[in-house]
Amino acid sequence: MKKYISKFHYLTQDLPNRSHAEQVQIACEAGANWIQYRCMSKSDEEMVTELHQIASICDDWGATLILANHYHLLDKVDAQGVHIEDFDADLAAIREAITDEKTLGASATNIQALLRVQNSGVVDYCGYGPFAHTDTKPNDKPLLGYDGYRLLERQPIDLPVIAVGGVQLKDIEPLLQTSVYGIAVSSAVNLSLDPGGMVKEIYRKIY
Repeated sequence: MKKYISKFHYLTQDLPNRSHAEQVQIACEAGANWIQYRCMSKSDEEMVTELHQIASICDDWGATLILANHYHLLDKVDAQGVHIEDFDADLAAIREAITDEKTLGASATNIQALLRVQNSGVVDYCGYGPFAHTDTKPNDKPLLGYDGYRLLERQPIDLPVIAVGGVQLKDIEPLLQTSVYGIAVSSAVNLSLDPGGMVKEIYRKIY
């Protein structure tokens, strides 16, 4: 079953001065229609409480809610899918657990891994990066840069590929000139002086 995948994925993050729910409210009010809840600091119980609030906001604005990694919470909250960052995860087993009704995204950092995700036959889109340096999800993977996404044109990729990792406003137009399907952003919005305004600017660049 082919799922709707937005071209603009907005990711929340753990911030000292703004809750995930507040981040989602700002993003949805500014037009974001795809919210990935990416919390690395709370217990399941705390996340479920917060996710009930976030799901209600997403419902009010008609936004898709995706959980980063915590697919075991899908039966406790009203979310439309999960994004799995674990490169070694058993994607087929996760798909079986969440059923075909939910959206399943996965991460990859090189062409071989991207092809593996696609060939699993169970994933709806792939987050591909890091594009540039990012402190949101520190890792030691090589930065892809624009050239890394241009290489996709030579590959048999028919899965929606989302550029992720250190993407800033100025990068969006050049990235969309490669064969990526869409863009994922976190810090570019969350650490800006005007998060809502930045969402609107990014939305205009993509659409």
